[in-house]
Parts: sequence; structure tokens; C-alpha cells
Amino acid sequence: MKRTSRDIRTANRYEVLRQIIAASPTSRQELAAATGLSLATVATLVGELLDLRMITEVGFEDSAGGRPRGLVAVNASGGALIGVDIAETYVHVELFDLALNVLARAEEDVRPGESRPEQVVGHVASAVGSVVAQAGVEGSRVLGVGVSVPGQVDRATGVCEYAPNWDWHEVPLLDLLTEHIAYPLHLDNPLRACAVAELWFGAARGRGDAVVVNLGTGVGAGLVLGGALHRGVSNSAGEWGHTTIVLDGRLCRCGRHGCVEAYVGAFGIMLTLRELSAESPLLHPEDQTATIAALAAAVRAGDPVALKALRDTVRYLGAAVADLVNLFNPEVVVLSSWVAAALGEPLLAEVREAVARHALPRPTAATEIVLSPIPTDPVCLGAATFALEGALQSAGQRQSRRSRTAPPS
Repeated sequence: MKRTSRDIRTANRYEVLRQIIAASPTSRQELAAATGLSLATVATLVGELLDLRMITEVGFEDSAGGRPRGLVAVNASGGALIGVDIAETYVHVELFDLALNVLARAEEDVRPGESRPEQVVGHVASAVGSVVAQAGVEGSRVLGVGVSVPGQVDRATGVCEYAPNWDWHEVPLLDLLTEHIAYPLHLDNPLRACAVAELWFGAARGRGDAVVVNLGTGVGAGLVLGGALHRGVSNSAGEWGHTTIVLDGRLCRCGRHGCVEAYVGAFGIMLTLRELSAESPLLHPEDQTATIAALAAAVRAGDPVALKALRDTVRYLGAAVADLVNLFNPEVVVLSSWVAAALGEPLLAEVREAVARHALPRPTAATEIVLSPIPTDPVCLGAATFALEGALQSAGQRQSRRSRTAPPS
């Protein structure tokens, strides 16, 4: 779809604000250098952001031999953003100021059998109400709510087209949420949310090409190509967890056989552990979070069964990550989400070694493999940026309408 001049202006405004959030305080000259936009364009966009009260003037800095440069910074109190991480076992919600500092958190468990859309929506509405109350913000200050839901999502219609782990098909999630939440809502997928979080604040910051590998109940890859989030033609890019790694292999919850997720997602790791030791005390059959936590502790303690389970998992994970390295030639591969965080450095060391064995030498030499450095929930953080992007787009549409209806001077 061809982008209009308004789309381009919104994207430029978003990029300027992103740079201001990342490097407050900063000058218009520094923003022009960081974004590649002309100084005149940056000055116009900064003026618009000042009018929206998203940023503020904060004084001057000396410049070599010239006039002092005016500095701008994000106006942290200029609004609030909410990020929602809907996962298979929990709903986690965080409320941020405009500098994307966390002001409040809430979490609700999603128990087995509680995955009907109306039940999940109830959890989201409750947690959103909780963070707004905790932070004590007025509803008018909430600029938007970004909602991340696993599966394939149509951003334009707000429909969750397919979530294999819950067997959701064509669920009008945005409409369901709108019945309970009065703030502007923006729906997307955790692969995109994690990639944006890393691009703004994490290991992909300043990198042109990066792959963010989500290791949780579900598995996928967020793609940053040419310094921007890559969505694909139907917002479905990154479904690496449902690529085939073993022909006619394990049954995946998507209904196909041999998917990456069936071997390296939380349920796949539990199955590997069960195959190694059916009576292992590390297994909590109805609790994947407790199982992965117990496995991680046992790996650190040197337990032989736990170490074998980790290495068997990385046998598949390393080969699958090597495929990503060969395909995309990224500067960095980031291991993200809760399984990667729990298994930590032992997982990282094994993956680095396996990728070096499986990937081609030239792309391997150019790729750094790291754990996500983001200390908070990266999905909530990324989802909040979608709300910010939506708020800027809405503001741009309002400005455009005002300019069309203004009387001639």
C-alpha cells in the first residue's frame, strides 16, 4: 500500500520523538543528524510536538563559535501510555509516562481452561483499571493502550485472525476490548512488540539489522531490517516458530508436525524433559512457568538430567537460529521473553556454540548473540510504543482537519 504524505509526516514525527526520548535533552541539530531529516523538517516537527505538549524546551547549550542551540526534552508528565502483554498463562499490564518510565504494574493469571476471548478480555480490563488507579492518573491523560496478543493479528481491523495456542479464529478482539476500555486501543503481536522494545531501548538500539527471538510458550522472531520494524505484507512476518525443523516430527499446537516451537517453546522443553525422565521432580505437569524455573535452577546446580534437557533443546534451537543468521545476516540476535530470561547465561552459551557450528562463517562472524538487556517486560514496553504511534497519528489527523477548516487569513 502506497504511503501518503500524511503517513510519512506521522512516521517522521514518531522518529523524532523516539530520538528525543532516547537522548533527552537534545538539540534540533542533533535530531537532524540522528534521523537523516533536514534541519528545517526537524524544526517543523519539533514545533508540532511542542504544540502537543509531548516535549518541552529546556534551555540552551553552547555551540562552537555560533549561537547557543536550543534544547528540547520529552515532557514525561504530558500523558500516559499503557502496554498490555496477553500471554498464554498471564496478562501483564504496565502504565508508562511519556519518557516510557514504568509508573504502575498489574498482572492476572490465565489458568488452563480460561482462554475464551471474553475471559481474556475480562483479565485485560481488570488489569488496565488497576494500573490507572495505582498511578492516580486522570483518564484524559491516557493517550492510548497498546495490546499485544499472540498469533496473527490484523492491525487495521483489530481482529485476532489465528492464535493456535488457544484455537482462536477471527476473534474481533479490539471490539470486545472496546466494550470495557474507554481509551484508544491499538492491537498487535508480541513479536513486533519485542522487536520495537529492543530497537528503542535494548540490544537493537542503533543497529540496522536485528532479529529478536521470542522464547516463551510460543516462539517467533521479530525482525528489524534497515533500522525499521519489518511486518510483511499481511503483518505476519516472523512466524519462525512454525517453520519446520524436523520432517514428520512432533505434533505442534498449530496442528502441523515438526515446528521449531514444538521443540524449543515451553511445552516442547517440558516434553523433552519428560522423555528424558518421566518422573523428574523438575516437572510440574500443569505449570510450565514452574517447570522452566525448576529446570533453570537445576541447570545452574549442574544436574545431569537438566543439562541434557537444555542441550537437547539447544540442538534444535541452535540450528533454527543459525537459519535466521544465514537468511537475514543481522548485526545482533537477541534472545528474549520469559524462557530465555529464566535459562539465562547457560542457554546463551549453548546457543552461541550451536550457531557457530550450523551457520555459515561469514554471517556468523558479523552477528552478536545476546540476552535481552531490558529489565522490565519488553512486550508491554513495545506495546506502549504502538499506543504512542497511534496517538501521534490521531494528533496528525486532527491537525490536518483543523488546517482544512480554518478560515482564510
